[in-house]
Amino acid sequence: MPTYEYRCKKCGHEFEEFQSMTDEPIKICPQCKGAVERLIGTGAGLIFKGSGFYTTDYRSESYKNAAKADKPSPEPNKSSTDSNKKDSVKKVTTDK
Repeated sequence: MPTYEYRCKKCGHEFEEFQSMTDEPIKICPQCKGAVERLIGTGAGLIFKGSGFYTTDYRSESYKNAAKADKPSPEPNKSSTDSNKKDSVKKVTTDK
């Protein structure tokens, strides 16, 4: 069911009404009892719920396997080379 927007011709009060498409338009302002006109709405809003839709959501298994095969292999363990560099650095202290 759509939401219709109305504006009172007398007091300018604007309001929305959730109505069936087959319901008669509202003719009386709920505040001042003046005549109202139905406004042209911008249409329904679109709300996405959930995790979303991605181009990879519906890929075939063969595509996913080929994509995994194309990824570069991980680099060698850098932590061992970094620790070797730390060990080779000598502390220099000066006594005064």
